[in-house]
Amino acid sequence: MADKSNTMWGGRFAAGPDAIMEAINASIGFDQRMARQDIEGSRAHAAMLAATGIITDSDAEAIREGLLTVLSEIESGTFEFSTALEDIHMNVESRLKDLIGEPAGRLHTARSRNDQVATDFKLWVRDQIDAAIDGIEALMKAFLKQAEEGASWVMPGFTHLQTAQPVTWGHHMMAYVEMLGRDLSRFKDARVRMNESPLGGAALAGTSFPIDRHMTAEALGFDRPTANSLDSTADRDFALEYLSAASICAMHLSRFAEELVIWSSAQFRFVVLSDRFSTGSSIMPQKKNPDAAELIRAKIGRILGATVSLFTVMKGLPLTYSKDMQEDKEQVFDAADSLMLSLAAMEGMVSDLTANIPALEASAGSGFSTATDLADWLVRELNMPFRDAHHVTGTLVALAESKGCDLPDLTLEDMQNVAAGITQGVFDVLGVHNSVNSRQSYGGTAPDQVRARISDWKERLK
Repeated sequence: MADKSNTMWGGRFAAGPDAIMEAINASIGFDQRMARQDIEGSRAHAAMLAATGIITDSDAEAIREGLLTVLSEIESGTFEFSTALEDIHMNVESRLKDLIGEPAGRLHTARSRNDQVATDFKLWVRDQIDAAIDGIEALMKAFLKQAEEGASWVMPGFTHLQTAQPVTWGHHMMAYVEMLGRDLSRFKDARVRMNESPLGGAALAGTSFPIDRHMTAEALGFDRPTANSLDSTADRDFALEYLSAASICAMHLSRFAEELVIWSSAQFRFVVLSDRFSTGSSIMPQKKNPDAAELIRAKIGRILGATVSLFTVMKGLPLTYSKDMQEDKEQVFDAADSLMLSLAAMEGMVSDLTANIPALEASAGSGFSTATDLADWLVRELNMPFRDAHHVTGTLVALAESKGCDLPDLTLEDMQNVAAGITQGVFDVLGVHNSVNSRQSYGGTAPDQVRARISDWKERLK
């Protein structure tokens, strides 16, 4: 294998690397995941070389057919990857030479492994962005279904994990639709910005051959070629943007996973998770553990870790290519796997989720959750300054607490002893359903507002 490796490097190196150097230098163990993108880029490059007269049509046809054979071998699992050949690019080219002979040596005309790997990696990341977009949209639709079903179910809204005000189940579900909608826009925005082809930037300075970079860019689905050959090979912003968007998305998934862990506990009983996404205990037969949610909650660590890792790799590199950049892929590969698995698992959990409506409603009225409604009523009906209304309401909460009851259980006399102007009408706002129905401001928790937002998002996701 050493002789073959030396041939690929050229005459400059007389001896092959020792085992340690081979181990640290080789990337074929992970970059073989870019095989399809590598062959796609090579086919576009060969077609362009023929179209511009740099190689003959017959050589281009031999290269095209040979590359298809190589791809077939890789996809069928019969291809033998060689660590001595370092990376996916050299492995493909070496096998191509075995298949078609001399024309294989013309494929690398007017390009370098530097622009080749940048192109392959960008194509791979672009595919992952497309997959993430599909996964996010599927999850959003699962949340929309939950929101539509429970648009009028009441539940507690929390601040500091303390009961704050009643909200609707649908409103809570739609909060995650909004979060995921921002994730969706980030991935789409990143895709637009990264969709420029590095192919033709060559090692760093471009090439003296009369190539047509617009042709290869179009063939590979890019909007245009990159405009600076140095930046073409040095740039990994597209991977950093993907990881950044993935980290934010994973954080959102983790937040809902945390809520599922809390809500499914015996202390809350807000939801029942399906058996498909739960496990039991080896010694406690009563246990039903939300393991899928907990694992999703943990995935943010891997994805954010990959983001920090790649930022650290790139931060000190002078232009253009340094071997450090070989460390750009494994973290992205792992992060992409983690994100897609998390999205799929969360979609399944949300789709299968069963809300405990009585428990939600009972909890919605706890903790003096309609106190703000009382304060608002004092402002509207008695023309009381809000700060005074806040003080009166606090006094009534303390009174209810001393009596061991909730605000709706106080008598009118109790209330009038604190504020003489209070009338029987105050009880119309103290129920949790009255509370949520009154929140009619745009984006509020009122069921008709929730249904309007559901309709908006259904239209946007068509």
